[in-house]
Amino acid sequence: QVRLVESGGGLVQPGGSLRLSCAAPGSIFRNNVMGWYRQAPGKQRESVATVTVGGSSNYADSVRGRFTISRDNAKNTVYLQMNSLKPEDTAVYYCTVGFSPSLWGQGTQVTVSS
Repeated sequence: QVRLVESGGGLVQPGGSLRLSCAAPGSIFRNNVMGWYRQAPGKQRESVATVTVGGSSNYADSVRGRFTISRDNAKNTVYLQMNSLKPEDTAVYYCTVGFSPSLWGQGTQVTVSS
């Protein structure tokens, strides 16, 4: 069974930073766009950021300038560096494969609160 293994969530104060990581099987990682979605309580899942195999990235307007997505092709891992976190960033964050995701991680909780 194919799995995406996420890590790095937690509790952080407003203005703080967190880095999420997601490791994928090489056969999946090498050939696909990788991304992050999030789902806040009572809201629909939304795309946060994507990065292509070649390294081109795209962001939701709500996170552009604060979040950075990157991928390490040697480690088959995608990262989401989140800076200047706000309470409205509180959500479960999911690692995804593809622009219209065909594979999802189990999710990691990010809570931004004082």
